This record gives sequence, structure tokens and C-alpha cells, in this order.
Amino acid sequence: MAFNIVVAIIAYLIGSINFSVIFSKKMAGFDVREKGSGNAGTTNMLRSVGKKAAAITLICDILKGVVAILIAMFIAWAFKVENASLLVQIAGIAVVLGHTFPIFFGFKGGKGVATSLGILIMSNWQIGLICLVFGVVLIALTRMVSLGSCAAAVLFPVLTLFINEHYIVSQGSSYLIYSIILAVIVLFNHRSNIQRILSGKENKISFKTRTSRRI
Repeated sequence: MAFNIVVAIIAYLIGSINFSVIFSKKMAGFDVREKGSGNAGTTNMLRSVGKKAAAITLICDILKGVVAILIAMFIAWAFKVENASLLVQIAGIAVVLGHTFPIFFGFKGGKGVATSLGILIMSNWQIGLICLVFGVVLIALTRMVSLGSCAAAVLFPVLTLFINEHYIVSQGSSYLIYSIILAVIVLFNHRSNIQRILSGKENKISFKTRTSRRI
């Protein structure tokens, strides 16, 4: 129990390091949450600051998930934690919650997609790769980042259940619950986007020029 709490706190604090806010202030002189959609994430960085800032933010947000999982794995190995998989799952959920509700930035963060991708890469890279490709293709076809992100999030527990059944057996049913929780967090963070998608009013990104339209 003590290790679970320690890992949860560490992962949450890692997630709370909001690179979009940090880089937007350094590179553009403003808080990205005050521009565009008001979201502290990669897409708003792309539209409000530029491609370079968005790319750096994306990489750093992915690395937050990677680092959180690595720390959990190291602690599980170093202290011979009996339920190592649960420790990793706690780290994954905590780092995404930190990204969404960062204690260092007034609990107003991003939507957790890039950080979730980092978690997936470390937890199960095969499923992570499938979700990434599926999301990117959908974004390319529809030009809606929110749609691709939400679809990829839903695909995670679906793949876990139907394609990677042996992994559930080896890791325990908690892994399926873990995948569902991460998907729900991403969907919850995109609830306004989902409403706009359903009403046909969701804005689209341009692959040619930067735009200030909301997402």
C-alpha cells in the first residue's frame, strides 16, 4: 500500500509539469491557456504558438507517461513489490490525472492524449502502435484531432479485451479496468469536443497553415 501511494504521488507530480504552459511562455510570451481553445495541449500549441512548439510539447508530454511508468517499474524491481503490474497501472492513471489537473498550474491542464500514448508505449507497445496509427489515420481523413484522439482512446480497452486476451490473463483483470479508466479520462476531457462532433460543429485543423480557430 505504501509503495502504491508513493508511486501515485510521484507520477501525479510528473504529470503536473505542464510543458505547453512552460514553452508557450518561453517561446511566445503568453500562457497558451489564454489563447485559442484554452486547452494546455499540443493542438492548441500548434494553433496558438506554432509547429516547433507543438512538436516539442508533444514529445515532452509523451515522455511524462514513459518516465512515470519507468519509475514505477524501477520501484517494483528494486523493492520486489509483489503486484508490480498494479503499481504500473496506478502510475499510469496518476500521471494522466496530473496532466489533466496539474497542481503546479491551478489544476487546469491538458486532455491527456499524448501522456496516455507514452503510457501505452511502455505498458504494451503493440496496442499503443495500433491506437496511434488508427488515431493518426482518422485525424488525416477528418482533420479532427479530437475525433482521432477519442477513437484511439476507445480502441485501447477494445483491443485489450478482444486481441490481447493473454495479456489480461498474465496481468490480471485489473489491466482491463485500467484501460477503461484511461479511456474514460480522455473521453471526459473531450466532452465538449464530442458534443460539437455530434452536432457537426467541431473545428478542423489545417495541415498547411496555422489557425486560431477553437478545438
